[in-house]
Order: sequence, then structure tokens, then C-alpha cells
Amino acid sequence: MLQVLLAAVLFTSLGAEAALPETVAEALKKEGVPQQNVAVYVQAVADKAPVLEHNAGQAMNPASVMKIVTTNAALDLLTPAYRWKTEVYRDGSLADWVLQGNLVIRGYGDPGFKAQDFWRLLISLRQAGVKKISGDLLIDKSYFAAAANSPGFDSEKWRAYNAQPSAFLVNGRNTSFKFAAGDAGVTVNQEFELPEVLIVNKLKRAAGACGDWRSRMTYDVQSGDDKAVVTFSGSYAADCGERYLELSLFDDEQYAFFTFRKLWRELGGEFNGRLKLQALPQGAVKLLEQQSEPLGSVVRDINKWSNNVMARQLLLTIAAEKAGAPATEAKGAAAIQGWLTAKGLKFDELVIENGSGLSRVERISAGHLGQLLVHAYNSPVMPEMMASLPILALDGTIKQRLKGSQSDGRAHLKTGSINGVSAIAGYVLDANGHRHVLVMLVNHARAGASRNAQDALIEWVQQQP
Repeated sequence: MLQVLLAAVLFTSLGAEAALPETVAEALKKEGVPQQNVAVYVQAVADKAPVLEHNAGQAMNPASVMKIVTTNAALDLLTPAYRWKTEVYRDGSLADWVLQGNLVIRGYGDPGFKAQDFWRLLISLRQAGVKKISGDLLIDKSYFAAAANSPGFDSEKWRAYNAQPSAFLVNGRNTSFKFAAGDAGVTVNQEFELPEVLIVNKLKRAAGACGDWRSRMTYDVQSGDDKAVVTFSGSYAADCGERYLELSLFDDEQYAFFTFRKLWRELGGEFNGRLKLQALPQGAVKLLEQQSEPLGSVVRDINKWSNNVMARQLLLTIAAEKAGAPATEAKGAAAIQGWLTAKGLKFDELVIENGSGLSRVERISAGHLGQLLVHAYNSPVMPEMMASLPILALDGTIKQRLKGSQSDGRAHLKTGSINGVSAIAGYVLDANGHRHVLVMLVNHARAGASRNAQDALIEWVQQQP
């Protein structure tokens, strides 16, 4: 028994100091990615030490893998049962179905508030005795601090991932365009249609394989105060089937106002007022409150589909709940650092800018991210945390990876990718039913070419004895 124990300790020790697995090293060499730009950490969740470490103490940009830190902190600090609220007030008298005054909506940062949630809120408003609103729509966004004008993460200023957080955010303020090609040509439609969005379709139907469909299409946006004209040009292949492109064409308050006006009129309501942004007026009377889905469900949308604006909303929610409103990213980052310290986890290199990973300054080491994943696995929120991660070859951002392999369906992994960064982290179940934490961070101009090396590491872990 002693010899077996000593052998196990020796294996662990050698594993921690060993070079990268041969298959991983070969895949990196083939793509021209230097090993010094790669950090790896692998540890069985039942063990106290890693079986593989490589540059694990180096601070690296994790891209969207940073969402693991934000969502794990939120689940623990707020609990999986946490729900956001959205409140509706009247600033005026109400009689005979007529509100003589303004309607006020006060947001609290619900990251998953969609058009159907807005519709449900307005149904409740009708049931509360309101049909005609004689005044304006007031939106109170004061729960989050006013954001400074941001140029966005990159030059694609209309792309949905560049949307800024807001205490009252509807549909992530994105317009989703659906493309399809048939015998009559290419069609472009809004999934949730706003009359303020006008589509000019100059796309031509193309033959052949779908391939990189986005590179054969361009769009131009001409946006004003009350409408946006989007012109699509180029070609689209019938082989592509249905594809989607999400653009943020309006400010968060504009999008919310246009959605309110459309839904309210469809419900038979009357409104001809304007949009105003201001804090809740003194003397306003609360009409109703609507709650969101629980956090345990919301984190699935954040991690499985790597939703950046939802992750940013979550960091600000942590800030408001733990440090008070108005919420700021700095308050949220400090709350997470305090949470880690209270857990006995000291991550000196950790840098949180917005909590989503859509950042050039966010940093964490592979070793600390691995330790956090081990801690999460042994915590009360493990079921919700693991369930939020994409399942290898089955769903989310890794649905198409390693299909038919021995790892198919046996790993829960979050991916991250921006120019110069590619990362993957989560849990892998090996052939003997032992679960391991896996982290691989690549920071290099050719980081995007490291996918085969990441897949090789997943399969190496799955085959552990």
C-alpha cells in the first residue's frame, strides 16, 4: 500500500513538472504557436495538486473565459435563487383606464429582459387598469452609474457584442436579422420587428457551399433619432440555410422606447408621448413589479452562448447588491476580489475590467483559474455552475467540437476568443469516471490556430489512467 501511495505522489509530482503532452506540443508547433505563449493547468477535482502545469502562474488575457469568474462569484454571492426586478410606477392620477400623467419604468439591471418579458409586463399594466397614457414614458436607469461614452471594443461599432450595459436593457438592445435564400432570391427579416428599422436588401443569391458567409456580405447603417436604415450588399448562398446577424442600432433607451410603443399599441393601449430619462419622481405610485428568471437559469445563457452584455450586467448587479447603487465596474471588481479573499483565494494578478472578457486588460493565471474551478466544484453552487457551461459536442459554443470522439458529451467547457487570444476552461470526465479541471490560455498573434492543441489536451485528460 505504501509503495502504491508513493508511486501516486511521484506521478503527481512528475506530472506537475512535466512538459506538455506530446500531442499538444505537436499541434502547437504545427501552427507556429510558441509554448511560452501558452499556459496550461490540469487537476483532478478530488486531488490537492495538479497533474499538469505549464506557465500556470503567468498572468494571461482569458477572453470570454473570464465569465467563469463573474458567474461563479455571482452564484455564490447572490445565490442561484436571486431574481432581478423591474418596477412600474404612475406619476399622475389614474381613473377610468386613463393615466393622467407619466408612466415610469424603473430598471434594476435584469440581463435577460426580452421583448416577451416586456409584453408580459405591459399585459399586467393593462390588468392594473391602464389603457391610455396621456403623458410621457419615463425610464429610471439610476441603479447603474451612467456609463462614459465608450468607443466599443473594436471598429465594429454596430455589432451586438459592443452594446453597453444598462439598468433597463431590452433584448440586449440588439436587432437580430435572419437571412435565407430560396428560388426567389435572398430574404432578410428582423426576428423581432421594429418599424423604426428599415431594411434595404441588395443581396444576390449565390451558388456553391456556404463557407465563410459573413465575408461575402457587407452592411451599412444610417442611424437617426427615430429610425435606422440598414443596407445589406454582397451575396448569400442557398447552402447556408438560415443564418443570423445581431446589430445594435439604437441606444438602450431608444430601443426600450420603440419596443414599448410597439407592444403597447398591439395590446390596444393608447400613447402619443415622448421618452424621458430621469430618476423616479417624488410621489410616484407603484403599480406593479415583475421578477426575472432565477440567476441559476440566467447564467446558462451567459456561459453557453458567451453573452458579453449579460456578463457585464451581472458584474454591475454584484456591485449594486454588495457595494450599493449606483453600480460601477470598479465596485463589482472589488466585490469579487473581496469574495476571493474571504474564500482564502489570493489572486494578485487578477484584473477585472467589465467581467465579460471582452477586454484587452483583463488578466488571470491558468493556475488560479484552475483553483477557482476546483473550489467551485466543491461548493454548494456546483450544480448550477457546471450546468451553465457548454457541453462538448452537444450545445453552446463547443457544439461542433470533437463530435464522435471519446470526449463527446464528457466535458463542460467555456471558450474564449478575441484577436490574439484563445482560451478554454472547465471540467473533463476521464475514461474512469474521474473529473478533472482543465485550463488552457493562449496569448499570441496565432492564438486562433491553437484549437487543435486545445482539443488534443481535452483528449489527453479524457484518457488519463
